[in-house]
Amino acid sequence: MVKRVFNFGPGPAALPLEVLKVAQEELLDYRGTGMSILEISHRSPEYEDINNQAISLMRELMGVGENYHVLFLGGGASTQFSMIPMNFLPQGKVGAYVDTGTWSAKAIKEAEKLGKVEVVASSKGDKYSYIPKDIKAPNGAAYLHITSNNTIAGTQYQDMPDTDVPLICDMSSDILSRRRDFGKFSVIYAGAQKNIGPAGCTAVIIRDEMLAKCPDSIPTMLNYKTHAKEKSLYNTPPAFAVYIVKLVLEWVKKQGGVSAIEKVNAKKKDVIGGLIDQHGDYFKGTVQQASRSWANITMRLPTEDLEKKLIADAKAAGFIGLKGHRSVGGIRVSLYNAMTLEGAEKLAAFMLDFMKKNPK
Repeated sequence: MVKRVFNFGPGPAALPLEVLKVAQEELLDYRGTGMSILEISHRSPEYEDINNQAISLMRELMGVGENYHVLFLGGGASTQFSMIPMNFLPQGKVGAYVDTGTWSAKAIKEAEKLGKVEVVASSKGDKYSYIPKDIKAPNGAAYLHITSNNTIAGTQYQDMPDTDVPLICDMSSDILSRRRDFGKFSVIYAGAQKNIGPAGCTAVIIRDEMLAKCPDSIPTMLNYKTHAKEKSLYNTPPAFAVYIVKLVLEWVKKQGGVSAIEKVNAKKKDVIGGLIDQHGDYFKGTVQQASRSWANITMRLPTEDLEKKLIADAKAAGFIGLKGHRSVGGIRVSLYNAMTLEGAEKLAAFMLDFMKKNPK
């Protein structure tokens, strides 16, 4: 019997076991082709079907229509930090950004290399411990860019800002994890490796009118029009990663869609968040409760030695990936879609037992 741990890692993260089993079954001979999906041509009808199904499923699960293009690109979400201003920040316009953590700060840094940027709100001064309110983009801004969930800081938008300018969102760590009005966004991008697939694929969802703004003067591979026109097949795509994304999207649909996934995620965040709410003198939350992420719950213990011991003891007990990001330390519990409620409950029980055996 295969040994499986409870993987609370922040990404690449756990994938649904059901998805891994399907991939295992189809790995050597994909549906009678006599080849692995790792080997077949991206121009083959078999891969074209995978690509089309993934696009259709993404639209269906997000509740958006044919006026949105779904792209599957390489380069990670970090490449999008540059592609966004290249495509949508013309000379004479300003890109408005909200700074809520490491990844939004990196997006801002890249945009500043390419055009005029205005940071319209930031929680940096308070160690990124909250999501700013009353976010306003300047009149005539090319777009407003936000990061929906902050994996390192442990904060998340509970409500998305209302704005009169195009809203662009890095949803890498919480896409399809809870219901959103996805139709209010002009562009959404997400590295797949946390909620919808493995590393190596980035989903980009772009509304028609935004795509029309992409200038022909930028490099071909960095122009969203290139990939939209060819349905992400202009060059060889990350084919195996897209295949896994397709399987994960099928799994999400089978669970009952995003609304059903949200209900489970709400229970998981309450289980782990409850440790902070009920035992805050031991499990000390690092962010304001109103901004606490459902996906990445961060905390500190009374001492760093206790944190190290918890991480080591947890690993020995089959709970891995609990170490906080190296830039902030502490404990981080990542509760992406594939983590089960059982896993969250067992971890909470382990942590309570640890607290009793290791008083501060």
